[in-house]
Amino acid sequence: MYLASWYQKSKNKWWALPLVLPSILLPIAMWCNAHTIMDGGLVFLVYMPLGLMTAFMLIFGWAALPGIMLALSICFIPFSGEFAPLIAVIHFLIPIMISWGGYRIFVPRRNSVMFGVITLTAPRMIWLILINSLIFWAIYQFGIFFGWYQVAGQNSVENLFHARTLINFQAVLIGCLTGIPFFYIVIRMCRNPRFVFSFISRMKAQMQSGVTKTEMALWAAFVVLLISLLLLPNNDYSTIFTTDYTLTLILPVMLWGAMRFGFLFITTIWTVILTILCSGFHNYLPPYMGFQLHLAIASSCYAVFSVTIYLMAVVTTRQRFLHRKARRVAFIDPVVQMPNLRALNRELSTHPWSALAFLRVPELELLGRNYGVQLRIQYKQQLNDYLQPFLSNNENVYHLSGHELAVRVNYDSYHERIESLDQHVKKFRFMWDGMAMQPQVGISYCHIRQPVTHIYYLLGELSTMADLSLTTLKPESLQQQGSNHVQNAVRNKVAMMNRLQIAIDSGSFVLMVQRIEGIRGDNYHEILLRMKGDNEGDNLFMPDAFLPVAHEFGLSSKIDRWVLEATLKFMNNHREQLPGSRFSINLTPASVGRLQFASEVKNLLKCYNIEPWQLIFEITESNSLTNIEQVNATLNALQNMGCRIAIDDFGTGYASYARLKDINADILKIDGSFIRNMMTSSLDYQIVDSICQLARMKKMQLVAEYVESEQVKAAVQSLGIDYVQGYLIGRPQLLETLLEQPDKA
Repeated sequence: MYLASWYQKSKNKWWALPLVLPSILLPIAMWCNAHTIMDGGLVFLVYMPLGLMTAFMLIFGWAALPGIMLALSICFIPFSGEFAPLIAVIHFLIPIMISWGGYRIFVPRRNSVMFGVITLTAPRMIWLILINSLIFWAIYQFGIFFGWYQVAGQNSVENLFHARTLINFQAVLIGCLTGIPFFYIVIRMCRNPRFVFSFISRMKAQMQSGVTKTEMALWAAFVVLLISLLLLPNNDYSTIFTTDYTLTLILPVMLWGAMRFGFLFITTIWTVILTILCSGFHNYLPPYMGFQLHLAIASSCYAVFSVTIYLMAVVTTRQRFLHRKARRVAFIDPVVQMPNLRALNRELSTHPWSALAFLRVPELELLGRNYGVQLRIQYKQQLNDYLQPFLSNNENVYHLSGHELAVRVNYDSYHERIESLDQHVKKFRFMWDGMAMQPQVGISYCHIRQPVTHIYYLLGELSTMADLSLTTLKPESLQQQGSNHVQNAVRNKVAMMNRLQIAIDSGSFVLMVQRIEGIRGDNYHEILLRMKGDNEGDNLFMPDAFLPVAHEFGLSSKIDRWVLEATLKFMNNHREQLPGSRFSINLTPASVGRLQFASEVKNLLKCYNIEPWQLIFEITESNSLTNIEQVNATLNALQNMGCRIAIDDFGTGYASYARLKDINADILKIDGSFIRNMMTSSLDYQIVDSICQLARMKKMQLVAEYVESEQVKAAVQSLGIDYVQGYLIGRPQLLETLLEQPDKA
C-alpha cells in the first residue's frame, strides 16, 4: 500500500517514468520506421522517433529531457563514430526544445490536453509538427555537409531539390503528424493503465450517433481489402492493384472513417495502417518503371493523406461535439438548469404511454415581486431536488415558464403515483433567507399516448385544471368526467381572444348609446360597446362576453382607447347636428391605472376640438382597482382638465363605502339591483336612501339605473336623485340614431 502511494506521487519525477519510458519506447518507434535506398542514399518513408520524443516533452515537460538523452545515447551507441550518441542527442533536442518552447508560449494553459481539440490544432500543427520537422530536417542537411552521418553513405551535401530530400522531409513530417498523437496515447496508458478505459470511452463518445457495428465492420472490410491488394506480392504479371494507384483509394475510405468514427479512432488506426503501408511499399512500388518517381508520389500521398485525415477528423469531431452540446443546451433551461418544455416533448415521444402532472404555484408571482426573480428560480430548483428521490429513473421534473412545473411519470398505476406526488409536495417547505415558506400548489394530471402533437394546447388545459385544484385541494384529472366544460372554456377563451384582437385591429366594434335623463333637463348619453360577429348578420357580442377576456389578456386599455377616439371622432364630425352633446364612457381599471392615460385624453380632446365638460368617465368600483394612489392621480388629472368622473354600479363592488372615502368623483350611479326592487323591498329602499345621504355629504350627483316604471321613477325623484336611466327612459340604440332625433340628444 505504501509502495503504491509512493509510486503515484513520484511517477512523474524525472528519475521515474520520464527516465525509463523513452528507452523502452524508442526501439519500438525505430522499428516503425520505413526506409529504403534510392540513388545510393538512404530515404525514409516515415520517421517516428521525433514524434515519440515530442510526445514525451508534451506530457512530462522538462522532466522528460534526461530520459530522452539517455534513450538516444543507448540507441545510437552501436552506430559507427564515437560522437554518434552526442550528435543524435543534439539533433533531437534542438528541434524538440525550440518547437515545444514556442508552443508553450502561444498555448500557456492546458497545453497538454488530448489531441483533437480544435483550438489547439493550429498551434500544434505549426510548432510541434511543421517547425519541429523543418528544424530537424535542416540539422540533418548540416550533418550531411559536415560528414556527421557516415551511416547514410553520403559524404557530400545533399541537393535540396533532389527527390530524396523531399521524401526525407515528408517522412519526418508524417512521423510527427501521426506519431505524436499515437505515442501520446501510449505514454498516457503507460503512466496510468486506467487511461485505457478513458480512451475507449472518449473514442465512443466521438463517434457519430447512429454508427452501427455493421457499418464499422463494412468499413474495416474495405480497409483490409485495399491493404491486401496493395501488399500482394509483386511479380511480372502485376495488375493495377499492385501499383501506387490503389493507394489513392485509401483516402475516401479513411475520410469516411474520419467523418463517422471520430478523431481518436481514425488517427490511431491510420498510424497503424500507415506503418504497414510504408513497411510494405516494395509490394506496390516496383523497382522498375520510374521507381524514384513512384516513391516520391507515394511519399507525398502519405503526407497529404495524413494532413487531410487529421484535419477532417478534427473538424468533424468538433462539429459533432458542438452539435451535441447545442442539442443538450437546447433541452436545458440556462437559468433554472432544469429540463425544459422541449425536453418534455422529446421524453413523451419516447414512451408509448405516459402520465403528465402539472404543478401551478401562483403565489410565486407575488413572492417574486417582493423578493426578486431569484426566489422563483431557487423555489423550482429546491422543489426539483426534493422530488428527485420520489421519482423513478426515467421520470423527471420539467421547467415551464412563469410559476409552473411539469412532472412526467410512468403510466403504470399513475393514479396512485399522482396522489402520492400530491402528498409529497404538500410536505415541501421552501427555505428562503432562513424563512420556511409553503406556497400552495395546484396539481392537475392526465395520461398521454404517443405521438404527442398538441403539447402546448394540452398544457393550457392542465393549467386551467390546476387552478381548479387550488380550490378543491386535490389533484384534478383532465380526463375525468366533468372536465369537458373546462376544456371548452379554454377553447372558447382562446377563440374570443383571437376574435377580440382582430376586432381591435380592424375596428369591428359597434357603439351604442342609452339616454340618461336629468331631473332638471340636462340629459346625456352613456356609450355602450358591442362587438361584431364573424359574419354579416351575426348577433353582436355583449361586453360580458369579451371584456373579461380582454382584461385577462391585457387588451382592455386598447379597447378603451378605441371607444374614446371613436366617440370623439363622432362628436367632431356631427357637432352641428348635436351641439353641446355629452357622453359618458366606461373605463376599465387597466386604463385608469396607467400614468399616461390623462395626457392621452388631453391630446385626443385637443386633436378633435372637444371640450372636456362634454365627457363623463365612468369607473366600476371593484377589487381590480388595486393601486388607489395611481387611480386617484389619474382621476384628479381628468377632473382638473374639466371632465367629470362617475362611479358605476355603486353598492355591489368590493368595500364600496370604504373605497368611496378614498376616491373623489362627481357622480354616483346606484346599481340597478337596488333600484329595480325598491318599491317591493323596504331593505332595498333603505339602502338607496342611505346611498343618497352619503352622496349629498360628498356633494355628488346621483344616477339611478334600471328605472323601468313610472312608480320607480317617482320614487327615486322623491329621494332627490338627479338622473335616471333605464328602459323607461330609453333603450340602447346605435350611436348614429342620435342624428335622426337631435332634439333628444
